[in-house]
Amino acid sequence: MSSSHSSNGFAKHAIAVDVVLFTIQAGTLKVLLVKRQQPPYRGAWALPGGIVGPEESVDDAALRELQEETNIGNIYLEQLYTFGEPNRDPRGRVITVSYYALVNWQQFQLKARQRVSQADWFPVKRLPELAFDHRRIVDYALERLRNKLNYTTIGFQLLPKEFTLTELQGAYEVILSQRLDKRNFRRKMLQLNILEGTKEFKVNGRQRPARLYTFTEPKVVKLQEKGIIVPF
Repeated sequence: MSSSHSSNGFAKHAIAVDVVLFTIQAGTLKVLLVKRQQPPYRGAWALPGGIVGPEESVDDAALRELQEETNIGNIYLEQLYTFGEPNRDPRGRVITVSYYALVNWQQFQLKARQRVSQADWFPVKRLPELAFDHRRIVDYALERLRNKLNYTTIGFQLLPKEFTLTELQGAYEVILSQRLDKRNFRRKMLQLNILEGTKEFKVNGRQRPARLYTFTEPKVVKLQEKGIIVPF
């Protein structure tokens, strides 16, 4: 930027968006990263994102950037936090609005597209060095996610349409990074009245067939609205 202020006296700055997308693969919590093709941080891994256009909202920009860079679209993104440290971007004053979401990776065909050479899932516990302040954003998103498990049904977004209670508990254990008591977990989940048992069962080797369940709500539910808190 040639000047720190525009002609009308307002300080010049850019607004960006960054997206933290979580999934579970092979029992491991992972986050989606892209490899940058342009400076700054050319060749470094980063979160999907970019600059907000002059005629679009930050919500629309986040969805557009995710679609353009990774081929993932038509998902619900929740606004996370605004990061605005003065020196977070070497190009100048850039304020980023971050978003996060949980997805079942099998529902999407991941493909690196505009401005990135690769797109891949990385274990949250073994992330490479990230561009900008993106590691801080990932850490913030993970903390928010773990907190929301206690009062929303956000964890269900990681599951297929039909799932077993063991798979549901497994998702919670992976996110929280701790073991949960099987009997207590199932009791709490079933008393929420948001699960419906199907007539189908999943067979896993010699183990007893496990009933498949579906989530009865069309979106993430705040459990306080049902008068329930589920501390894990």
